[in-house]
Amino acid sequence: MLTSHQIEQYKEDGAVIVPGILDAATCKLMKDVLAELVEGSRGVTAHTDVYDLEPGHSAADPRVRRIKKPHVVNPVFYDFAKSKVLTDCLRQLIGPSGRLYGSKLNLKSPGYGSPVEWHQDWAFYPHTNDDVLAIGVMLDDTTVANGAMYVIPGTHKGPTFDHHGPDGYFTGGMDAEACGVDFSKAVACEGPAGSCSFHHVRTVHGSAQNTSNRPRGLLLYEVAAGDAFPIMGLGSAYGNYEGYKERLLYGTETITPRFREAPVRLPLPPAKNQGSIYENQTAGKRYFGFVEPPSM
Repeated sequence: MLTSHQIEQYKEDGAVIVPGILDAATCKLMKDVLAELVEGSRGVTAHTDVYDLEPGHSAADPRVRRIKKPHVVNPVFYDFAKSKVLTDCLRQLIGPSGRLYGSKLNLKSPGYGSPVEWHQDWAFYPHTNDDVLAIGVMLDDTTVANGAMYVIPGTHKGPTFDHHGPDGYFTGGMDAEACGVDFSKAVACEGPAGSCSFHHVRTVHGSAQNTSNRPRGLLLYEVAAGDAFPIMGLGSAYGNYEGYKERLLYGTETITPRFREAPVRLPLPPAKNQGSIYENQTAGKRYFGFVEPPSM
């Protein structure tokens, strides 16, 4: 359970870090599964339904930047999403029912792990209300050096920023020069392995390249209140209504959306570079940039 101070910090800053949520045994199991998945990527030459690959990936030098939908890939990831320790926290932050919108496991390998440019999750999947958040489960000790996620406190109370390029197409990233956000106020979400960050769906966040000699694995769950319905429809995230119902993590199902005013921009026209956020953002301006590592 979260303390009153942690709940208040989430409300005021749009993000909070809570240590010790993921137990050591489950963390080890997740990392073992992850190691097997990375080893299996040696036989992959392009992005798949499971793998999002770093530039320079090869069979001899496997480089994976994301495992897509880990809750589908292995039950250990879905089981933790439904665990009491996590759903108790969610009840305190988004209310009496919560639904898994999606999941991903972002990897930053030593020396080259890709950055994620500044963005708001809300730009990708607006709902009928914004009781929606992302949980970042730290599988490794996480610091600025190995690519910790940064958040800009308080931005969840402001506008939904433009995530489109000059040609009008969605890029999944903000123009850091034009948006007016003071990025000097960025706070790093650092913590020992087993810590979890909770950030509001409208909080501006991003992460730099991993320049250290240590890996950084961040398991991300996107969770919406049970009465927050996706404005763009059920298809892309859930497939159909049955899939939608199956993702209820806790609480009672409802078909009555709750509406609350929140600024919305639709991710349309869709990104020219389809795929993960990494692909979308290649069409936009860079803040963190990316330095190609030396070839092995």
